[in-house]
Parts: sequence; C-alpha cells; structure tokens
Amino acid sequence: MAMMNNLTIVMYHYVRDLKNSRYPDIKGLDIKLFEEQIDYMRKYYHIITMEEVIHSIDNQVKIPNKSVLLTFDDAYSDHYTNVFPILDKYKIQGSFYTPAKAITEHTVLDVNKIHFILASVDDKLNIITDLKELVEIYQKQYQLESFDYYYKKLAQDSRYDSKEVIFIKRLLQVELVEELRIKMVDTLFEKYISMSEDTFSRELYMNEEQLKHMLRSGQHIGNHGYNHYWWNSLNKKEMSQELDLSIGFLEKLGVDMNNWTACYPYGSYDDQSIKMLEERGCRLAVTTEVDIATTSKDTRFIMPRL
Repeated sequence: MAMMNNLTIVMYHYVRDLKNSRYPDIKGLDIKLFEEQIDYMRKYYHIITMEEVIHSIDNQVKIPNKSVLLTFDDAYSDHYTNVFPILDKYKIQGSFYTPAKAITEHTVLDVNKIHFILASVDDKLNIITDLKELVEIYQKQYQLESFDYYYKKLAQDSRYDSKEVIFIKRLLQVELVEELRIKMVDTLFEKYISMSEDTFSRELYMNEEQLKHMLRSGQHIGNHGYNHYWWNSLNKKEMSQELDLSIGFLEKLGVDMNNWTACYPYGSYDDQSIKMLEERGCRLAVTTEVDIATTSKDTRFIMPRL
C-alpha cells in the first residue's frame, strides 16, 4: 500500500508594498500580509523544501504532518526584493518558476500586460470601448463575430472579477486567435503604459544574476515554459521546443537538473505535456487547481495548490 502524505502547496504571484507602488490596483499581496502569513506558517506548519517533497514521492517516505511548500510564479522582481530577504532570514525555501523568454529577451508576458493595462485604467469601460473598435477594425481580416456576440458570451461575473474585467481577460487571453490577441494587447499596452516593453520587462522580472544568487542561497528555481504558452494547445513539435528552450535556461542558471520541476503556464496541461516532462526527467509539476496535494507517484505531475 503506497503511503499517502498530505501537502499544502501555496501559490504566490505579486508580493509588493501595494499602496506605495506605481500600480496600487494590481491584484497582489501586500508585503505586510506576506510576512504575517510566513509567521503563521512557521508557527503552525512545517515548511519543507522541494527536494524533501521529491524524496518523499520517490521513496514513499512520510513527510511531517502539516507540511507546506511555497511556490512563486513568473519570477517577478518582487520575489527578489521583497520575498527572498524574508525567506533567507528564516532559512526557508521557496520554489520560483521562471518564464525564460521574458527574462532573456526582455519581453512582457501577455498575461502581465493585461494585468497592468487593467491596473492603469480606473473605468474599465474605456478598455471595452477600445476593444469594440479593435474588433471592428479586424473583423474582416480575422472573420470575427460581432462585438456584442463576444460580450454576451464572455462577460460573466466571477468570484474574483467583475463581468467587465472577465470579458477583457477572456477576450484577450483565450477567445481570439493568438496572433490577433497579441496585436490587441500590444495596442492597449502602448496606449496605457507609458514605457517601452523592454524597460517595463527589466523592471518587472528578475534578471539572471538575481536568480543565480537565489539558487546559491538554497532557493529552488523551476521551469515555467519559455514563451509561457498554454501547454495544452501545443502540438508535439511546439511543446518539444518550448521544453528544450526552457530546460536550456535552467541549465544555464546552474539548476540541479536531477531535481528539476515545472509549473504549467496558466495551469494548462494535457497527457502529452505530462509525458514529455516525464521523458525529460522532470520530477514534479504543479497546477493551478485548488486543493491539498498528496505526495504519491500518481500525482507528481498534477500537484494542486492553494
């Protein structure tokens, strides 16, 4: 009988002094709250390392009760400036997932462009008006439906966002073909963000030296794709390329490739991506599904997080 261990994996994105930042409306966690959470976890949980989790899965060894693993997506400079000093002070390990292209080519992920466009515009109806114009401009070229069709289909309130925000995110992240989504996002980014993409990228993400410093200090650096594509939408060749480029980046940083792990971009995975991770020696992969994880060989590539 395989031993089942419960493991709480926590997922973080932006961690910053929101009130005093340039984008106080970004959906992030305030540093003070992050410190409080770490204090709480140190008191009531056992914060473990990625290597301990992998060892537990491989050898079916029990991990301590109330074990928790900390993960941070997208390699924001927030993580180096605000998170790393706190983890380092208490000798706690975090696992940081890097979208390689954003760091090596100084691009900004579309998903981040959308976050900052939304955080820059108080009245979201202005963005919706822009999108209506863009849909009309590109309607013929891309054989689009009417704007109202998309609005009716996509604008639905959710637990986190108003229906206007959900509409903007869904239209620009999933609904339209990628080539057109990129054009639209770039148009809005140029209109609302008064900074070049290159400059913005250097400010938003960590650089290679910072990642290497964290690695030397015992932090875990993992794979979050090269282009941050939806992995469940790629064919075999595209997925191969995506993995090979992002694995090359980890090697260049000096990551221990006997224990490399992945975090699915947008939480997107399928049988093909799991199989290809396995073939390349990946030890574990985390999803965005919300649940408590178990450390077993059956679940190592579909670990849920809170």
